[in-house]
Amino acid sequence: MTTAPRARVARRPVHGVLLLDKPLGWSSNDVLQKVKWLLRAEKAGHTGTLDPLASGVLPLCFGAATKFSQLQLDADKTYAATLRLGQKTSTADAEGEVIETRPVAVESADVERIKAQFTGPIRQVPPMHSALKKDGKALYEYARAGIDVERAPRDVIIHELNMALILTNSAQAAIDIIVKCSKGTYIRTLGEDIGEALGCGAHLSALRRIGTGDFTEQQCVTLEALEAMTEVQRLACLLPVDSLLAHHSVVTLDADNAARFLNGLARRGAWPDAPQVAVYEDKTHALLGTAHVQAGELIPGRLLSPTEIEQISNASRTQVYAHTPEVQPI
Repeated sequence: MTTAPRARVARRPVHGVLLLDKPLGWSSNDVLQKVKWLLRAEKAGHTGTLDPLASGVLPLCFGAATKFSQLQLDADKTYAATLRLGQKTSTADAEGEVIETRPVAVESADVERIKAQFTGPIRQVPPMHSALKKDGKALYEYARAGIDVERAPRDVIIHELNMALILTNSAQAAIDIIVKCSKGTYIRTLGEDIGEALGCGAHLSALRRIGTGDFTEQQCVTLEALEAMTEVQRLACLLPVDSLLAHHSVVTLDADNAARFLNGLARRGAWPDAPQVAVYEDKTHALLGTAHVQAGELIPGRLLSPTEIEQISNASRTQVYAHTPEVQPI
């Protein structure tokens, strides 16, 4: 018996940002491909990997939004996590084997005492079970082969850290933490280092990203909800491309200058210096791209193509975005 070939999905241009509440057990790329298929989108990318063990805020960029995804990669992140005290594992999280067990004699005062040690600028040694590359090979590949390689410490910033000593459902000592941190912070490493500072060891038993940049978990849609929607409802979940540019100054150009700007030509005007600028066409309010202003010169950065601008304009006539930022001149 022969099986009928699976129908090919007709892809289409989709532009915008979807805030997904990533489910446990899925890799970031697997969930991206699933949502890309649900939207029938031609082009997509995510904005920073979440481990399968982690859930929470994962901004997915489609079409023109992929040009600005680096902004979310660089954004501060906020996590809620639980540290299981008294056990170290091979991976510093619940997926690894227990490699050391120690008694736990920790009180709330001890947790409060070490808080300053892990707040502000700190240094971390990246974990072996990470995607960081060494000689073109991911560290986790060395780890799976039983090879430990030297890793240089990295400077990161812990902006805020709240910790509370708790007992789990199985009466095990643990710490619930909420941490706002700079990009590149390893929460598994933070948890392991906190365990060492308390003298009992620890590993990460749960991790959820509750914020990235200005985006929060309250804005997210679950994969289950997305699957249950119609195509029109799914598209309505998209934030516009310029939701990634919320902290950019704004410059508007007339049609003539907009056309030159889109050709990569700098424009002159009475604008104050600004490192990050979102540029719009003044009559249509169409996003043209990003730039920076130096000495009265608007210098192009990442630009949308005329085709992308037209596609976004056409879509906006039939599609209600979840959020449209107000355009304010610089």
